[in-house]
Amino acid sequence: MTTSFADRLLDWWDGHGRKDLPWQSNKTAYRVWLSEVMLQQTQVTTVLPYYQRFLTRFPDVHELARADQDAVLHQWTGLGYYSRARNLHQTAQIVSIEFAGDFPREQDALEALPGIGRSTAAAIIASAYNARGVILDGNVKRVLARLETVDGHTTSAATTKRLWEYAEEHTPFERNADYNQAIMDLGALVCRRSKPECDRCPALDVCKAAASETVDRYPGKKPKKEKPVRQASMFVVRAPSGAVLLEQRTGKGVWQGLWNPPERALQTSAESLLMELGLNQADCLEVQGGSAFRHTFSHYHLDILPTFITLEKQPAAIAEADTRRWHLPEAQGGNEAIGLSAVAVKLLELASNPGQETLL
Repeated sequence: MTTSFADRLLDWWDGHGRKDLPWQSNKTAYRVWLSEVMLQQTQVTTVLPYYQRFLTRFPDVHELARADQDAVLHQWTGLGYYSRARNLHQTAQIVSIEFAGDFPREQDALEALPGIGRSTAAAIIASAYNARGVILDGNVKRVLARLETVDGHTTSAATTKRLWEYAEEHTPFERNADYNQAIMDLGALVCRRSKPECDRCPALDVCKAAASETVDRYPGKKPKKEKPVRQASMFVVRAPSGAVLLEQRTGKGVWQGLWNPPERALQTSAESLLMELGLNQADCLEVQGGSAFRHTFSHYHLDILPTFITLEKQPAAIAEADTRRWHLPEAQGGNEAIGLSAVAVKLLELASNPGQETLL
């Protein structure tokens, strides 16, 4: 069975698989690692432009290691799951300093680096070092769950354990990197989550789910859980120069290290924020309310009520600090770019045309 499935898959991939993805050429551990991290929980079409821009800005691990976190987060803005970028930066520094720029070749050593798990380490070993590496990303889980009719959702520990066993069983020793790409391509192009095209599948006659006409049953559905809804106010404070006041998120959380307009509790008024900043209504040319909008994270919704405050003059009372700064939006296109959250990007765009409701 092992050889049969692998051979069928490789024959299919030779004629139908993707071979022009940017990380498939000039394979180095750095390029493979970067692509694997970006592709975690993100589709190829979304990753492609980010990957190209990131490589242009940070062509090797030493350049990435030398960069400051703001530059790295800026290149990641909009890609989501920002802990990946922070781990990427930390790993680059470790590899650059402790390994002289050469990624380890051993599975355990790779897994010891921040943000590199079992599957990512195996992908680096297979693609960059031409050794056997067993992967299990989302596409592979779906293919194997259907091929072997593995019950349960892929986040279940028991289900994941069985899928790893099948991944190990089916992964060949020859053409390992091609096989890994082939099974990912099969999941992405044919054995899709919805509307799989089973008639195009090279493994149709050995797929247990197809034989029992239960393809739609696998993988099992994740137990439905309603995402909680949180609410917050965000204030876009603008100086006459066009600079916007931003605060850096400290501590842990989805926006750790990123810059946002000041975020406060929903009931916080513009007047309260001005007082906090050592200002008052007389310092403002205009205060306008914008329309509330929702930003969704993996585990909750955030409903944001924006307020746009235009100041009469650059206030001396708001001194720049390590976690607060004035920032010109146009600087995002140059060397002074910083890491903004996707919400910050949207609010800075809205700042040019805020709502018309006057709050003060």
